[in-house]
Amino acid sequence: MTSDVRPDSAVDNVSDNDGESCSEDAENDVKIEVPVAMWDFDHCDPRRCSGKKLSRLGLIKELKVGARFRGIVVSPKGTAVISPSDRDIILQGGLAVVECSWARLDDVPFSKIAMPYLIATNPTNYGKPWRLNCVEALAAAFYITGFDSYAEKLLSGFGWGGSFWNVNKAYFEQYKTCKSSEEISAMQETIIAELEKSYENSRREKDQQREDGEDLLFRNPNHASLSDEDEPGPESSEDDENSTHV
Repeated sequence: MTSDVRPDSAVDNVSDNDGESCSEDAENDVKIEVPVAMWDFDHCDPRRCSGKKLSRLGLIKELKVGARFRGIVVSPKGTAVISPSDRDIILQGGLAVVECSWARLDDVPFSKIAMPYLIATNPTNYGKPWRLNCVEALAAAFYITGFDSYAEKLLSGFGWGGSFWNVNKAYFEQYKTCKSSEEISAMQETIIAELEKSYENSRREKDQQREDGEDLLFRNPNHASLSDEDEPGPESSEDDENSTHV
C-alpha cells in the first residue's frame, strides 16, 4: 500500500519548532465558510484518494452524479480556466471538484473549469504538470481566487501538502495578478514559453560542456609538436667536428 506521506524533500517543512506549531494551530482554527463538494466516480483506490481523505476529515461533501451545484466546478476536462474573477461565485455557491482517474477522462461527463499550468506534488504524479489530484485542484482554485487560508486548510491534512505551495508559489503569484480567464490563459502561455526557453538554453549549455569535455580527450592539431622532419638532428660528435672533408 502506498502511503500518503512522500519522503522528505527540500520543499517540505519538516521541522518541529514553535513557529510550525503556531502555523498548524492557525490552520486548525480555520473554518471554510463556503461549500466544498465533489462528485466521486470511484475510479481511484480509496486508500490513496485525496478526495476520500478530505471526506473522512469532514472537509468535503460527496455529491451524487447528476446533483446540481451552484458554485465553481473544477474538472480535468474543463474548457475555461479558473481566475480571480471567480471569487464572488465561490463566495456565493462554493467550490466543487470532479474526482476521477486521469486514465479514464472519457468516462467523465463534466466539462467545467480547468486549472492553468501547475506542478503536481502528490506522491502519484509528483513533478508532472497539470496532473493535480483532488485536493491540489481545490487548493489551487482557492489560492488563485484569494482564499489562501482555505487552501492551506485542505492541504494540511496531507504530509506532502506544504510542497504544493512551495513548488508552485511563483506561478500562483503570477496568476493572482490576472483579472479574467483570458488573462490567466495568456499568463499560462507566457510561463510555458519561458520554461521552454530556459530548457533550450540549459540543453545548449550542457551540449557545449559535453563538446568541450570531448575536445580535451584529443590532441589539438594547432598545438601539435614538431614533426620528425622539423626536429633538429643529433649534435655532431667530436669525430665529426675534427674530420676533414676533401
